[in-house]
Amino acid sequence: MSAHIVYDNAPLGSLIRYSDGTPKPPARFTRKRADWQRRNGLGRLVRKAPPRDRPTYSAPASITLNEGNFSSSGVILVTVMRTHSVDSELKFEIVERPAIGMVRVLQRIGDDDELLHLAESREAAELWLAKTGHRNACLEDVTADEVGADVVEGRAAA
Repeated sequence: MSAHIVYDNAPLGSLIRYSDGTPKPPARFTRKRADWQRRNGLGRLVRKAPPRDRPTYSAPASITLNEGNFSSSGVILVTVMRTHSVDSELKFEIVERPAIGMVRVLQRIGDDDELLHLAESREAAELWLAKTGHRNACLEDVTADEVGADVVEGRAAA
């Protein structure tokens, strides 16, 4: 499926796989393999940015995936995020959607929300918020209505 379908249908917190469709090169080809890894991966959907029109340029809608964190002694040092335009040539797949009862910790950035954390329960989300100290974050429950709408509209994860 295209990035545009992911933008329209996948809720924040979904696990998304993207690929260019080429096979993974052998390990001995380090440069080719590094290029392949930049175009093939897996990440959690953390942001959906609407199209932007400015006097000097226009940008299409985009999705941002969190591919992981690098940490040391329990402290996150680097977070790897990749932003893909909805016009991307890559193929996308919704691997997993947030389950009923999970809680999204969201932060408002401009006109859209960014997922900070996806917790198993409200208590876990509140504990995470207390530990990290995000002040302007809000909690949003994943409800049965949201999951049910995906099934009725034929958007169940593959």
